[in-house]
Amino acid sequence: MARTGTILIARTASASAIVLGVLFGAPARPEDLAPATAAFHRSDYELGLSDLELLGKRLFEDANLSEPAGVACASCHDRRRAYQGDNRSPIAGIARGSRPGQFASRKTPTITYARYSPPFGFVRRGDRLEARGGLFWDGRVDDLVAQPSAPLLNPAEMNNPDPETVVAKVAAAGYAPMMTAVFGPDAFAEPNAAFRRVAQALAAYERSPHLAPFTSRFDDHLRGAAALTPEETRGLALFLDPERGDCVACHAVKPQSKDPPDWLFTDFGYAALGVPRNPAIPANADPGHFDLGLCQRPGIEAILPKAIARASLCGAFKTPTLRNVAVRAPYFHNGAIASLRDAVAFHATRDGDPGRWYPTSPTGAIDRFDDLPSADRSNVDRADVPFERRPGAPPRLDDGDIDALVAFLETLTDKGMR
Repeated sequence: MARTGTILIARTASASAIVLGVLFGAPARPEDLAPATAAFHRSDYELGLSDLELLGKRLFEDANLSEPAGVACASCHDRRRAYQGDNRSPIAGIARGSRPGQFASRKTPTITYARYSPPFGFVRRGDRLEARGGLFWDGRVDDLVAQPSAPLLNPAEMNNPDPETVVAKVAAAGYAPMMTAVFGPDAFAEPNAAFRRVAQALAAYERSPHLAPFTSRFDDHLRGAAALTPEETRGLALFLDPERGDCVACHAVKPQSKDPPDWLFTDFGYAALGVPRNPAIPANADPGHFDLGLCQRPGIEAILPKAIARASLCGAFKTPTLRNVAVRAPYFHNGAIASLRDAVAFHATRDGDPGRWYPTSPTGAIDRFDDLPSADRSNVDRADVPFERRPGAPPRLDDGDIDALVAFLETLTDKGMR
């Protein structure tokens, strides 16, 4: 198919009528187009998408794909919040499911720039093997094609009982002709194959420039089209400084490069940060419930190197990209920290001033790392900058430093994502 403006020219019997309409100025109405052509009609915002990506966008935005209807992928991955969100949940950051009283147990992760995440595995870093890659907070799937089945079939999310139910809803949708146009006349013939095609289309959209646009002011700075303010420049320096912020240790970049894809602000690794418990998460009403992250990843034991004890992974969660971080509140895997400034301050003061973040008993004892069982608290990173402070020691970053870091992080917001 060739595209003229927002009208697709299909190789059908009606193509000549569409061409005449374009040539002589008569507006082509969707009802005048052949079914597949009408389905592929694009808004101005969608002009850069391929047919497969556009199909994925239609699927992504279809609120009829939940059970009961009403929740789309976009309900929890809102473009205005950098493709994360909570589906209007009363619990900030913790998504509401399609059924009353159903909530996720973790904050919805952003899917911006997820196309760059490698498959899950263990890589050598110096003299250590470390987990890398995968999607979700625990890396449970390897790629964007495998990712959609989790929310589509999860009872606490979109609640479909099986792939056949999802495929039947897609087959009944107004954009169903797009499926056969993209995948052929047998696109719906076999439900499991059709479900994989749905996932392939969703993955194509999630890999598209809509979700990895590189349009932030920082990207303009890299390209020489914008300048950072003095405070933002100071924040960047602190971000890179191994003796101050050392943010780059996990939120990796290539400082000598001017190419935006070299500044993804994540190493796709895993870290145990000892984030405070979020009592608003329904599952946390049980004091014996703990979300242990990577060590609970499905199938982890089958791929775990002999040199790594499974228990050593408890409390570790995937390091997210910092791109668009300013519009992604609340923060961390459990949404326990409300503001970006507090998220930065937590890194700087967690160990020197633990009473600021963790509950204190009537006797004055501070329950550090209270969202982990006592046996797993030794996994929390207390050796790397800026965490290696003793209680009462001055932090590596003062209030002015924290403000500068926040100012820099705010330059990472892509256009259209706030």
